[in-house]
Amino acid sequence: MSVKIKICGVTRVDDALVACELGADLIGLNFYRPSPRYLSLESAREIKQAVAGRAALVGVFVNAERGYVERMLSELALGFIQFHGDEDENALAGWPVPTIRAYRLRSEPPADLIRRSRADYVLIDSYDPALFGGTGRALPLALLTGIDLRRTIISGGLGPDNVAAAVALNPWAVDVASGVESAPGLKDPSKLRSFIVNAKSSR
Repeated sequence: MSVKIKICGVTRVDDALVACELGADLIGLNFYRPSPRYLSLESAREIKQAVAGRAALVGVFVNAERGYVERMLSELALGFIQFHGDEDENALAGWPVPTIRAYRLRSEPPADLIRRSRADYVLIDSYDPALFGGTGRALPLALLTGIDLRRTIISGGLGPDNVAAAVALNPWAVDVASGVESAPGLKDPSKLRSFIVNAKSSR
């Protein structure tokens, strides 16, 4: 089974269309206001209309109120909800779509985190003391060796040059934001193509 490709932090219709044309499976829409990849509801609606079901939309939230998440889910027909902050496990309960729980690793192997999580999928990201994802900081892939990653998304510093090594660990999906950008929130078509081709051809 081919690895899923998640292109996160998409802010422009053109970038979403290119990602879909190249074979992305998931488009991440960031609703965390301090992020340079933050999207308003209006911009997110435009991307939703352009994508038109060719890829699943993932709403990315950081410590958001449940009512806000519910509104985005309803307005945009999100396919997944990603919790990327300090939410507890109770925040994952009661959603009508699959949930993704992000964990930012320091140096500990994540096997216990993956096993205990109530989320449908677990995203493993690199740790930054101030930022919630999109840092470009590389995740030590050695931490994931020998772990069952069938419901795991590998993130954290991935790009065209190292995505094959991540795919070799047999995750459910790989995730990229800054690794395919020319500037924060602005995707580079050639980097997108290289990332997706390298990921899809590596399993």
